[in-house]
Amino acid sequence: MTVHSPETRGIDSVTLEVFRNKLESVAEEMGQVLIQSAYSPNIKERQDCSTALFDADGRMVAQAEHIPVHLGAMPDAVAVVAEKNPEPGDAYILNDPFEGGTHLPDVTIVSTLAPENEVVGYAVTRAHHADIGGMTPGSMPAGAAEIYQEGLRLPGVQLRSGGELDEDLLSVILANVRNRTERQADLRAQIAAHDRAEDRLEELIDDHGRETVEQAFDAIIDYSHARMTDELEAFPDGSYAATDVLEGDGVTDGDIPIEVSITVDGTAVSVDFDGTAEQCAGNMNAPLAVAKSAVYFVVRSITDPEIPPNHGSYIDIDVTAPEGTVVNPTPPAAVVGGNVETSQRLTDVVFAAFAEAAPERVPAHSQGTMNNLIIGNRDRGGFTYYETIAGGFGARPDKDGMDGVQVGMTNTLNTPIEAMEAEYPFTVEEYAFREDSGGDGEHRGGLGLTRSLTVETDAVVSLLTERRRHRPAGAEGGEPGATGENLVDGEELPAKTTRDIAAGSTVTIRTPGGGGYGDPGERDETAREADRLDGKVTEGEPEEER
Repeated sequence: MTVHSPETRGIDSVTLEVFRNKLESVAEEMGQVLIQSAYSPNIKERQDCSTALFDADGRMVAQAEHIPVHLGAMPDAVAVVAEKNPEPGDAYILNDPFEGGTHLPDVTIVSTLAPENEVVGYAVTRAHHADIGGMTPGSMPAGAAEIYQEGLRLPGVQLRSGGELDEDLLSVILANVRNRTERQADLRAQIAAHDRAEDRLEELIDDHGRETVEQAFDAIIDYSHARMTDELEAFPDGSYAATDVLEGDGVTDGDIPIEVSITVDGTAVSVDFDGTAEQCAGNMNAPLAVAKSAVYFVVRSITDPEIPPNHGSYIDIDVTAPEGTVVNPTPPAAVVGGNVETSQRLTDVVFAAFAEAAPERVPAHSQGTMNNLIIGNRDRGGFTYYETIAGGFGARPDKDGMDGVQVGMTNTLNTPIEAMEAEYPFTVEEYAFREDSGGDGEHRGGLGLTRSLTVETDAVVSLLTERRRHRPAGAEGGEPGATGENLVDGEELPAKTTRDIAAGSTVTIRTPGGGGYGDPGERDETAREADRLDGKVTEGEPEEER
């Protein structure tokens, strides 16, 4: 691989590496401040948040390794704020999917970085708040048909001016959400992360000077661009296509087609979602920023993972979709499921298209869903619980898929049982791997999970899930993984639903397994015996056939 020198920017290779690591450590420290200061289990336990640094031109320079669907969409949020010509000490808050956001629960704060009273960049946090208002607790109603039903919409409004917090705006936000104490604490945790970024950048400028720091921004971006160029040159020129479907939208149950065409021309990659269904009646619409996130994630997954992820990594990647489609909707489309579920199908379909160009780099399909489970009640001072539940990772060309992990566009942790039972009126009945759920193959697909909990009070349950009727595909002759299943007291529920449940009801989610890779007849017998001994497979038929 050709390594391009950064010295054209006046930065030698050693200095470049020092600055790259320092800036990435600032982004990571922002994340730690946010996680450790937050009140809600969704942020402090599951770490459903992301942080990043941008230069004054709105280009991402460094990110923490957090949530893919957040990070790839952040540049659109910064662009919206940059157009407002923010001053030193200013911070803006937004969640509007049509103004730089992804879906309403993901609240983004963008603040200026101006240690010498002149803007040199931006700090960004994005965190999934467990409630942002709307028609149901948790703000993820399965039946939403327009965005107004999904919660409070913030189009990019000034939260802080010259370092002073707008307490009136904060009061308006808190008056429109459930669990205001929790929301207030989480928002202040985000603000604390921005303050830490300002402090650390001031230290860098004090030590090295503003001009050197700005040169480092440029050099880091150039370096990533050069390395990504080398990677993209290895892909054969041509056009590659794939199609897949979503399993309904919460309003209608029919399959919704997702189509992609990828053209590789030298180091330029064009990704076009023309042919995808028109925007749907329910909430599975995904803003174009989410489609970009999915494409960037896939490209990073099939190229050198050591390339620093920043603006330079994606300069040569163009993502388009016709306006008014499910991957580029227009207001007032409902979108809350698009960020979490359509994003997963987008990664599947983009992986499948790239598999035509470089099959040795692409795994079988993973579970293809986040298995969103939202439980809350409408009582004053009630609770809102949100979780994405892990499942099977697709088998890879040279090894088995991982069991019970988050895949694709999410990278959260699980809520520990002890924390869940302490915070919520729940009793966890079962949390285990699903035997026989991984697709067979030379390399076995990862196992899904079973998570079962009893809710001790009357509540509202919302489910946004996928792969309940279409199995995650295998690759190169591998078998598909098992589909998932949603149950309340043993009754099977649709993939997307919101319903009231009585105290004492037991909610069970069985998540899909990953697809297998390669001819099952080629699997090593020692590996098969280990699967049986570990309880990953039984002696009988696979779960999907029993």
